[in-house]
Amino acid sequence: MFGVKYIKFDSMTYVIKSKNGTVSKEGRGLSFFYFSPTTSIAAVPIGSNDLPFIFSETTRDYQTVSIQGQITYKIGNPKQLAELLDFTVNEKGGYKKDDTEKLNQRIISEAQTATSSFIHGLGLKESIRSAKSIEAKVSEGVRDSQAISMLGIEILGVNVLAIRATPEMERALETETREKLQQEADQAIYERRNFAVEQERKIKESELNTEIAVEEKKKQISEKKMEAQIQQAENDRKLREMKVQADISVENQRKGLIEQKTANERKEAETRGYVLETTLKPYKELDWKTLMALTNKDDAKFNIALAFRQLAENADKIGNLNISPDLLETLLTDRKESKK
Repeated sequence: MFGVKYIKFDSMTYVIKSKNGTVSKEGRGLSFFYFSPTTSIAAVPIGSNDLPFIFSETTRDYQTVSIQGQITYKIGNPKQLAELLDFTVNEKGGYKKDDTEKLNQRIISEAQTATSSFIHGLGLKESIRSAKSIEAKVSEGVRDSQAISMLGIEILGVNVLAIRATPEMERALETETREKLQQEADQAIYERRNFAVEQERKIKESELNTEIAVEEKKKQISEKKMEAQIQQAENDRKLREMKVQADISVENQRKGLIEQKTANERKEAETRGYVLETTLKPYKELDWKTLMALTNKDDAKFNIALAFRQLAENADKIGNLNISPDLLETLLTDRKESKK
């Protein structure tokens, strides 16, 4: 009542209470009674803030790119900021005039100023790929900015989220990139086919070399078999020759033995003939009767036989001859018994 008010602030707000133009009280998270007609209260938020930004720049090749990012900051010297910007609040704690937008615009302007000269030195494709470099330039620019220092602002971090060309240029770049990728894909297909053809050629060559090696091996085996057969035939021929020679030698030996045997038998026969001739020579001129007499045999039958022969020789001189049956029976009986 009567203009006396009570107000309370949280711990993330720096409060400056001025009475009749003189600071009477200041600090974080204050609460107090005040007389509204003569008291002015400034409340500066000291927590960290995320400030998104997006602005456009022109590249070296006269192409427009938009840079989108975020700056994180906090108010390091709220009293200094309160002297430059109006953060006065009413009796309900609301800002009478919100200068936060003005603060944010100044920070973004400093960020754009720090980026502008760097982007102007890059081409379109290079600038699109330079997010980290642009981020470093923005961070360096706002931290070294005198205007930011005068406001008592502390920059906590800068992030560049996207760098984009105009939609028409993006489509052109996409087409160029698509064509390039298609060419690379075609080249990859061509190389893959060439590789497959080369591998197929190597496989065919390997198969052909294998077949040649197999045929060569077969040829060597065939030649060895042929050589073995020729050698075997030669050995067989030699064995046959040796056998023939052995047979000839045996036959020659046998022939020699036969000739020797024949010669020996001839000599033996000649010897026997000579002996016989020499033995019989004295009897050659003798009569058979004399010879029979020389045998001096006492066999009666032999003598009867001689008698009968003499009778036969002188048959023309004999008229009648009587032979008794008993004599004939005796001669025949003895002959039958001798046959048995």
